[in-house]
Amino acid sequence: MIVAMKNLTKPERAWVLYDWANSAHTMIIATTLFPLWFGQTARNGGLSDTQTTFWLGTTNMVYSLIVAIFAAFLGTVSDFRGSRKKLFTIFWILGIAATASLVLVDNSAWKFALILYAVSFIGFAGANIAYDASLPGVTSPERMDMVSAMGFGYGYIGGSTIPFIIGLAVIAWLSGMNLNDGLPALGVKISFALAALWWFIFTFPYLKHVKQVHGIEPVPHPVAASFRKLIQTFREIRKYKKIFLFLVAYFFYIDGVNTIIKMATNFASSIGVGFVILLIIVILIQLFAFPFALLYGKLANRFGAGKMLFTGIGIYIIITAIGIVMPLVPQGAVVPLLFIVSFLVASSQGGIQALSRSYFASLLSDKNNSGEFFGFYNTMGKFAAVLGPLLMGGAPRLASQLGIADEHKAYSFGIGSIFILLFVGVVFLVASVRVKNDT
Repeated sequence: MIVAMKNLTKPERAWVLYDWANSAHTMIIATTLFPLWFGQTARNGGLSDTQTTFWLGTTNMVYSLIVAIFAAFLGTVSDFRGSRKKLFTIFWILGIAATASLVLVDNSAWKFALILYAVSFIGFAGANIAYDASLPGVTSPERMDMVSAMGFGYGYIGGSTIPFIIGLAVIAWLSGMNLNDGLPALGVKISFALAALWWFIFTFPYLKHVKQVHGIEPVPHPVAASFRKLIQTFREIRKYKKIFLFLVAYFFYIDGVNTIIKMATNFASSIGVGFVILLIIVILIQLFAFPFALLYGKLANRFGAGKMLFTGIGIYIIITAIGIVMPLVPQGAVVPLLFIVSFLVASSQGGIQALSRSYFASLLSDKNNSGEFFGFYNTMGKFAAVLGPLLMGGAPRLASQLGIADEHKAYSFGIGSIFILLFVGVVFLVASVRVKNDT
């Protein structure tokens, strides 16, 4: 794998390293320690398990909505030469500052924790708009699938795994190896600080070596010009039928994928899975996800990114089908099912994300407007992230309040809603693939 990194150009390597950098936030804040610690913090603040899931899902919805509203505009601004790196830096600093500030949260201040959580994701997502748009400028069309997959792959094995294991070691030491009693607040906060520091340090190669190759010439009033350009493109985007149908498909299927990423640990802990099992599974997912992400990139070169996207989404449909059953089976069967689900997640999570990014980039005929189109791409992803967490958090709560199911079994309704999103995404992806390339 190290040889593969050496075969990359300096801009490609720097671009991949940003995935290595920001994956610490994805792992520690989005996927594992924050959701688990927030569950403790919320319970200390008087919330029930369903209320905790509801408020975490609602916060994911709100910040995603904020990003979705501004993503296309920010992408359009980033197309002006000299603007992309500035835009990236502003949101990068915002995300790191909010992540680091989580160390200041009191152990029952769940509202303050959610505010900082949301701001950190606004910074993360805003920086990613510029980052994703830079992909066509750092590599050739033939290498995009591979480079994009390597970004996610090295993010899993480096940015996700290394700082998480360090943080976990600190937590284990402070807890006296008794994680079944919960996570020590100091250990979690040290992990939050480590995520911010990791994200900060490993971004510098990207800042130094990734240049804005494509773009349009600056104008005297770039904000007003961006609005006009955005409105014009929005009016015309349905003319790009293949791109339009892919964006609709992406809206649905990535919603399912990202909701599972963000809500899985909360879901598992809510149906009785212990801290130790959860943390072991999370580490195993990262270790398996690394080779599988690279495998998806290689298979995409052989069979095509479209076919591999269908493969990954199909696996996620199986994941949600198993997830529907998990709250309904005896408690002794939950952990074995969770290990099966975790392996399936590891096999396809990075592949879907990486190939969605590179496949969309391959559809763009005008690389000078990549920022604008990736703005739409991120808009669809974030608007989608409004619906999934809302369904995942709201459906169990509604089912429980209406007396349709008890609080434990009600979680089947949440994961069932994700099954529907993935299926609809497949329908639109089929329609997109059948359309000839836009000109």
